[in-house]
Amino acid sequence: MPWAQEVVPIKTTDGDPQNTRVANALRAKDSSVRLQAALAVGSNPDPGFLETLVERCAVEPEFFVRDMLSWALTRLSSEITLPRIRQELDSERAQARSQALHTLSKIGDRSAWAWITRDMLRDADDEVARTAWRVAVVLVPEDEKKDLADELVAQLGRGDRDLQLSLSRALVDLGEVTEPALERAAANPDPAVAAHALATELLRQNPEAGFDAAIHEVKRVVTLGPERAAASAAVASGVAESREATGAAETTGAAAAAEPTETTEPTEVAMAAKAAETAEC
Repeated sequence: MPWAQEVVPIKTTDGDPQNTRVANALRAKDSSVRLQAALAVGSNPDPGFLETLVERCAVEPEFFVRDMLSWALTRLSSEITLPRIRQELDSERAQARSQALHTLSKIGDRSAWAWITRDMLRDADDEVARTAWRVAVVLVPEDEKKDLADELVAQLGRGDRDLQLSLSRALVDLGEVTEPALERAAANPDPAVAAHALATELLRQNPEAGFDAAIHEVKRVVTLGPERAAASAAVASGVAESREATGAAETTGAAAAAEPTETTEPTEVAMAAKAAETAEC
């Protein structure tokens, strides 16, 4: 079947057999056929496919095909695409809403910011809410970032690990404006909210650390308490530094340099351990 091997040029005459063939391919059972059809439509933009693309976004089960459908929509004029996508934001079908939001993020037209409501950011469907957070960060005007940060922080502690990671990423992408809201949330009596806020702040300060590492650090601090956690970190740091010094000495192969290294490790660890004992007291 040619759809699996090549992108077939599309004629734009209404009622043309080729248009019918493409429309049928977008509904094919084989996901690879649907993917190729969406690619073909996007490669040869035709306003006549607007309705079909939007309808398929609402029901397409495969992520990569949905993403290609959204890309095909971005290839059309925003003057005709945006009004139709806006209608989907009120759809009763959750996937229609989430994919419409995703397409808005791809188009990036800031005039669509006014369409992002609190109800979308708080949608009971996790995928809709997740996508709304992402598009809101993309479209929000500078002078409304603080209000958006407050709204997103109100969702801290919601959902599973993946959903919480999505919210943390949205808050990190908003920038420093989130810091006061995260600081307040870190004092929330709900431990899930407080932990998520602390992990997000750690991630904001060090994006390369990773979300799982941030969560682990928060749990460690909560379990040990801030003072004992700091002392424990000092011990670990002392041991690590000593091992690095030992490794450097062994690399040089100098026997004389090895002797101070052997005495350095116990000394540094003892000092770090003493600091830990002092902190615990």
